[in-house]
Amino acid sequence: MLRSSNHLFAALPEGAVGLTVPDDAAVMPVPGAPPGTPSLVLTTDFFTPIVDDPETFGRIAATNAISDVYAMGGTPCFALNLAAFPTKTLPLEILAAILAGGAKACAAEGVLVVGGHTIDDPEPKFGCAVIGTVDPARVWTKRGGRAGDALVLTKALGTGILATAFKRDAFGEGDERYQAMVASMTTSNKRAAALARPLAVHGATDVTGYGLLGHLLETLADGALDAELDADAVRVLPGVRALIEGGFVPGGTVANLAFVAPKVRFDESVDATTQKILADAQTSGGLLLALPLADAERFVAEFGEPAAVVGRLVPGSGGVAVRRRTV
Repeated sequence: MLRSSNHLFAALPEGAVGLTVPDDAAVMPVPGAPPGTPSLVLTTDFFTPIVDDPETFGRIAATNAISDVYAMGGTPCFALNLAAFPTKTLPLEILAAILAGGAKACAAEGVLVVGGHTIDDPEPKFGCAVIGTVDPARVWTKRGGRAGDALVLTKALGTGILATAFKRDAFGEGDERYQAMVASMTTSNKRAAALARPLAVHGATDVTGYGLLGHLLETLADGALDAELDADAVRVLPGVRALIEGGFVPGGTVANLAFVAPKVRFDESVDATTQKILADAQTSGGLLLALPLADAERFVAEFGEPAAVVGRLVPGSGGVAVRRRTV
């Protein structure tokens, strides 16, 4: 996701998406190209390990970085590795495994790894800069949703809770909760984007560090719409509720919930555990799509679980009402 001071980046080419209105990735026309030429989608993301296995970490980080291209309606093409590694304290075989995991994820997406950069750093970090293409007439942006649109979420929530519990030894790699967490974070949004492109997608983003509520509020930043969210419709990864009740809640999730509080109204039936799930900081989360209800239902029927219609957009002032069975 892109954030900066608007006045520094005011002069953008027509049809570009940049820092003047922050989005999941930048979209820029190819300089000097004739009209109709696909635009470039440019993004980058990297982070510290959230699992112990280095190859799995590489797969997760690359999948996560590529996702922002899909969130713009684009097709990823090339990647540059970004790695930080403590060469004096860890064997280089671990770095090689991380890079191998990233390469496997990129290859599965049809993304060619063409280079990168590594620095010596006390803590391992990995990710990618990704370049893709998109039809300039069909770019998805966060704030394109319209009143009456349904909201579709393509993945279950809870990776932040599960990752925290795993780090605190609440379960091991053989546990179904670990397997579900890794499966979610290594599942590409490629199929979701492909199924959505023929439909009337008005707005899109992917759900990552700000949680579902935080990213949903970003889509409402223009202040002309509200979102009604059906808490019961949101899919949740196995074991997440019990772990929250056992105290396994990451600091980022707590911070997210506090940050969105001024603009989110929870129905009294929405318990504290559910509120934390909706604010849980995700890694490599699903796409959140705004599109007409008929298209939303068609998408969910074709995509299958865990995709679901989770809410709708209505005229308003940039807030979210979380209720039960509003859809």
